[in-house]
Parts: sequence; structure tokens; C-alpha cells
Amino acid sequence: MANSINTNVGALVALQNLNATSRDLAMTQNRVNTGQKVSSAKDNGAIWATAQNQKANMQVLNTTRNSLQRTQSVNDVGLAAGDTIMDALRQMKELAAGPVSTARDADLNALKAEVAAAKTAAVFDGTDALASLTMTFAATPTGAEIDTAITAAIGALQTLGTSSKSTERSLAFNDKLQDALEAGIGNLVDADLAKESARLTALQTKQQLGVQALSIAN
Repeated sequence: MANSINTNVGALVALQNLNATSRDLAMTQNRVNTGQKVSSAKDNGAIWATAQNQKANMQVLNTTRNSLQRTQSVNDVGLAAGDTIMDALRQMKELAAGPVSTARDADLNALKAEVAAAKTAAVFDGTDALASLTMTFAATPTGAEIDTAITAAIGALQTLGTSSKSTERSLAFNDKLQDALEAGIGNLVDADLAKESARLTALQTKQQLGVQALSIAN
């Protein structure tokens, strides 16, 4: 704010002090308003640049997290479908070991259709979670075919289970990195609001006294 004064040393000193207080007050007010002690490059170029780089790294970690979550969703869908498939295959194995009958064959074929439907449904966002699982059955599944299918299903589900556990660990690590980066950025740029609020009150009082001092000096 412009101040009209008579040219005298006392008034000049009072004006300089008032201007300095006004600048400090504006800076402190900005910190209280934004919650940041460094909200732009002009506040502290080096710290601002470091914070921007870390924010860019945060974006990379966000992208990584989204990718890992998608992978985990694929795993979850595959494992859920796999449970249905394994349950049906176990029932098929039990039926195949029993006496041959029209009713038995009908049950086998119904379970075979259930296995096929579960495998077809094991898709998330266009990704076939059980793409590696191949099962071949005759018109009426045989015991040997069922055993082969069980072995294949166990292998596919074991792979998915390993992937799921690995993805969980990767997500946990990624989250820890994000938390550490966020805390680091906060340490660099966040203001101590309690301290800044107290400083704001003190500077407002100081500014009022400065205006009075300038008036007296004039």
C-alpha cells in the first residue's frame, strides 16, 4: 500500500519497517490460506523444484498401483472360477469311477458344461485369467481325461495363486513408497499452521503499530 510522508529520516525508517512487515504479513497470510510454506517457485525455487519432481514420481506410483490392482483383479477372477472348476472336476472324477449309466453320463456332461462355463467366465477387462488352462473331454468325459484336467487346473491355479501373493506384496511396497513420498513432500512444502496462525496475529499487530509509528514520524 502507498504511504504519503514528509521526507525525514524517522518517517523513512518507519516506512521501511512497515513495508517489511507488510511483506511478511502477505507471505504468512498466503501460508495460512494455502497450508503451504512453499506454494510456488518464487517462495523457494530449489524446494519447489524438488517437490514437483517428487509429485511426478507420485504419479508414476499411482499408475503402477492401478496396473497392479488390475492384475490382482484378473488373479481374483481366475481363482474364483478355478474354485468352481475344481469342485466340478472332483465331482466328475467321483462319477467316472462309478458304474456306467445314462444318468451318470448326463451328470458328467452337465458338470463338463459347468467347467466350460466357469472357464469362459474367467475374464476381467478383456484378459482371460485362465488362458493357460487347456482341458479336453470326449462327448462323455473319461476318467483319464478328468485326471488330466485336474492336473492342468491345479497347475493353472497354483500359478495364479503365486501371482496373487506376489502382486499383494508389490501393492504393499508401492503403497509404502507413496506414503513415504507424500510425507516427504509435506515436509518440504507444508506450513505449520499453528505456528503461522500465531505469526499472522503478531504481524497484524505489528503492522498496526507500524502505521501508528509512521503517522507519528510524519
